[in-house]
Amino acid sequence: MPQIKGRLEITDFYSIIFDEEEISVDDKVIKTVQESFDFLKEFSKNKVIYGVNTGFGPMAQYKIKDSQTIQLQYNLIRSHASGTGNPIPPKYVKAAMLARLNTLSLGNSGVHPSVIEVMTSLINKDITPLIYEHGGVGASGDLVQLAHLALVLIGEGEVFFKGELKPTKEIFAQQGITPIEVKLREGLGLINGTSVMTGVGIVNAIYTRRLLEWVISCSSAINEIVQAYDDHLSSDLNETKRHHGQREIARSMRSHLKDSSLTRKREHHLYTDTNGNVSVFEEKVQEYYSLRCVPQILGPVLDTLNGVEHVLIEEVNSANDNPIVNVEKKHVYHGGNFHGDYVSLEMDKLKIVVTKMSMLAERQLNYLLNSKLNDILPPFVNLGTLGLNFGMQGVQFTATSTTAENQMLSNPMYVHSIPNNNDNQDIVSMGTNAALITKKVIENAFEVVAIEMITVVQAIEYLQVQDLVSTKTKNMYDAVRKIVPPFKEDTIMYPYVNQVKEFITNHKNN
Repeated sequence: MPQIKGRLEITDFYSIIFDEEEISVDDKVIKTVQESFDFLKEFSKNKVIYGVNTGFGPMAQYKIKDSQTIQLQYNLIRSHASGTGNPIPPKYVKAAMLARLNTLSLGNSGVHPSVIEVMTSLINKDITPLIYEHGGVGASGDLVQLAHLALVLIGEGEVFFKGELKPTKEIFAQQGITPIEVKLREGLGLINGTSVMTGVGIVNAIYTRRLLEWVISCSSAINEIVQAYDDHLSSDLNETKRHHGQREIARSMRSHLKDSSLTRKREHHLYTDTNGNVSVFEEKVQEYYSLRCVPQILGPVLDTLNGVEHVLIEEVNSANDNPIVNVEKKHVYHGGNFHGDYVSLEMDKLKIVVTKMSMLAERQLNYLLNSKLNDILPPFVNLGTLGLNFGMQGVQFTATSTTAENQMLSNPMYVHSIPNNNDNQDIVSMGTNAALITKKVIENAFEVVAIEMITVVQAIEYLQVQDLVSTKTKNMYDAVRKIVPPFKEDTIMYPYVNQVKEFITNHKNN
């Protein structure tokens, strides 16, 4: 059972979000949170502490009466629960809750321990707050989205439970959950931070790594189908470039193709004296870039993904609200740890490399569909009658359209900042938007790869090389064939595309 004890890793998020393991909270965490709360409660007496006895944002100049400080927290939560648009899917909200739970567990926020207890119950019982996509500007963190989380913690708002949207009050009563105790700064402590953009970002990173594995598989399979020379994947060639990502992608492709009977050795065909009298080579001396340069294209993707994960994990294990409580030094520091620029920039990087993967998949797809390029397959990998049947012609439009959308969506959010909040928030991160747009780009990329994968399998069918491809390609072939039967006659394609997309999105590529 994963435990909240001050640090989480990507593997913990996977276990809790994807494998739905329950969590426990270390007793030391509860002790730390209690000490932080007790210190802030005492320290704030006769002092001006932002968000404890002042208004918020540009309203911080207004002192709040002691008799109204609790109402202040409720007012903040209710007024900022103002999101619109589509609900964020429960999986991503659960990741955001886990991220928020972890940062509050560090003891730098001064919240009441009941926050830790209730949030842990929600995660373990798979109760996820209704949080909308629109509303966050990424500084002071995810104010609007996290306000919807806080709304649920005080027993209000709505939640998703067992696939249905229900009033929080009803589910709490049914599950025996008591709302949090608002004592000091539970409103501000909950909504002032980067946990939604970070939680969404971590799920994005997990899906991107899965997507990358499928793209490597498709790229390897296409090299087999066209009987490419294998030296562009060799260790000797790729070790001459010092980038870790390139070397790792080449190694992964060599592993994929290790028992293939189709890839060729250049020394067996072109490095011989039998070609001396040839003036024009019928076969390609080198493959197109979408086949030959895969390590150089996907290498930066892998390196970027590794960097993104590092930044996200540092963020989730950081105190990212304001002010910051330091029990050891008995001081409260005011600053801007809620600012989401770290996450925003990483999400922009991630969506750019995911878009590049969709572009690679689209070009590989085009290579398979264009008989004048590959010279071994019928147009559109049409297994039926040319002219009468259409093969994969229709789905190419979908792949092209979706790839184009990804290219447009890859414009950065990091450099988009609109001042708001009476110019108090005069430069913001837009990190939540960046994370959610990246989510869309990833979903689009899975669609393109699903179409490519069906086409790869159809090509294997046409060439009748099921027994010659590598074991890993054959496994991919078998998995797709369980969903999409071989077809010569035209068939309605959208159910197959959606089912293959669902399969590769929700299954690891082993």
